[in-house]
Amino acid sequence: MSISVRLFAMLREQLGTSEVVMELTAGETVEALFARLFDDETPRCAPGTILFAVNQRYVTAEHVLEDGDEVAFIPPLAGGAGDPRVALCSEPLQLAAMIAQVSSPQRGGVATFTGCVRDHFEGRAVLHLDYEAYPEMALCEMSRLCDEVEAKWDGVAIAMAHRVGRLAVGEAAVQIAVAGGHRAEVFAACRHAIDRLKETVPIFKKEVYEDGSTWKSS
Repeated sequence: MSISVRLFAMLREQLGTSEVVMELTAGETVEALFARLFDDETPRCAPGTILFAVNQRYVTAEHVLEDGDEVAFIPPLAGGAGDPRVALCSEPLQLAAMIAQVSSPQRGGVATFTGCVRDHFEGRAVLHLDYEAYPEMALCEMSRLCDEVEAKWDGVAIAMAHRVGRLAVGEAAVQIAVAGGHRAEVFAACRHAIDRLKETVPIFKKEVYEDGSTWKSS
């Protein structure tokens, strides 16, 4: 049977390609496929930090693959299509538009979060950041996260957007806008959203320094 494999960030750089088509035997698991693909390579990630996705959904290592599956190996994260609440952007983010999207006369509290590119990390000067995403799955996960927030805090509305590509120091990489009836739920929802985005959405960050570069997991 035939499956396609998509690679991102340091895994893509290691193999020198973003997509591989492979022939498998019936019953092979996604973990076995990963071990075979990287048999002669040691991924530059801590053991257990690689996530597996099949057909744009996270799966366990024991998941058995089927003919035609699309597999994605997700490196440590830097922390749905058509959903107007979510966006991946190559251009600067527009926070005012996001605030307008979630605001209403019934929602008296609005909170926002903006994450910007800083000029240093652990004493090293940062020149710029490169963000890479698995776009189809990233948008789906962002959409699910919006559903999760709006279900957890009744009456809250949320929108979020993330940049991809090269960002200079000072540019906004991610923005979240949340509106609701009371400040406590709005603050809590906004905090939950950025924390979960960094944990589950396949967006990868490469920090480029004056003396080298590294893919980050936070």
